[in-house]
Amino acid sequence: MAIGKRIRFFRNRKGMTQKQLGEILGFLGKTSDVRMAQYESEARTPKQDLVKEMAHILDVSPRAITVPEIDSYIGLMHTLFALEDMYGLKIGEIDGEVCLRLDKSTGSTYSTMFDMFHAWQEQAARLERGEITKEEYDQWRYKYPEYDTVKHQHKVVPSQELSDYLVASLKKDHESD
Repeated sequence: MAIGKRIRFFRNRKGMTQKQLGEILGFLGKTSDVRMAQYESEARTPKQDLVKEMAHILDVSPRAITVPEIDSYIGLMHTLFALEDMYGLKIGEIDGEVCLRLDKSTGSTYSTMFDMFHAWQEQAARLERGEITKEEYDQWRYKYPEYDTVKHQHKVVPSQELSDYLVASLKKDHESD
């Protein structure tokens, strides 16, 4: 999640308007909400000292606001937290092991992410069974979704109302012939 979206997310979480946050940060008058809108739209990027001040006001770590760096364990943790916020990724435990899972209550996000994770899991299983080489597995991952041959499709079932309408329409057309 980009820095602008993170700022908006945490500002909304605190129930603050752009103007309120801008004023607390010291932007005066009309410039307060304009400046915050610029940060949230990423027309401007806040300097590190301003990020620290925002983090203090929003009661979060500055790392939670900035785009996480996955090259450190703390950065990776904040990336996972952002994925929880954006995609409903949840942490849990199965058989004494920590696991990550998708939250089914997120609807279409769950369905989309499930298909992608399932395709990934299938490729990892093929690698583990020796059906593909590590190079083929890496090629699949690094070219995703280009090399995804699974492409799970959802079966679309019309509603009963639509089905009844179509049947009635066809009968009407048949009777008029």
